[in-house]
Amino acid sequence: MTDAQVETVIDTVAWVRIEDGRILCARPCGKSIFYIPGGKREGAETDLQTLLREIEEELTVALVPETVRHVGTYEAAVHGPANDVTVRMSCYTADYRGTLTASSEIEEMAWFGYADRPLVPPVDQLLFDDLAAAGLLR
Repeated sequence: MTDAQVETVIDTVAWVRIEDGRILCARPCGKSIFYIPGGKREGAETDLQTLLREIEEELTVALVPETVRHVGTYEAAVHGPANDVTVRMSCYTADYRGTLTASSEIEEMAWFGYADRPLVPPVDQLLFDDLAAAGLLR
């Protein structure tokens, strides 16, 4: 990257939900790749506000705010041809109320193990590596 180029950072927040050694992933409508559920903040939203809004919008459940815990922040090149775009993903665990259901913007939900790592973008793969190393992802 030259001095004239400016790196773009996409700042996202993600919900890490692990059950039986598998992590919840979602595939948005029109996309071929799965992501850890979450998304970009709107305006001056905090991580918590973004997380609560995005998960309710995508998966129709309410996260329990007092159970939200930061588990890590990851950065990697965006999935695709752009080489000057980085995704920063702040990851949180939390309990939830309701029944996990894909909203109209989510085409498919799936529970992934470590073997499914190639199906997620580079920044999500870093999380998969850490979860596997900690014995949380089978």
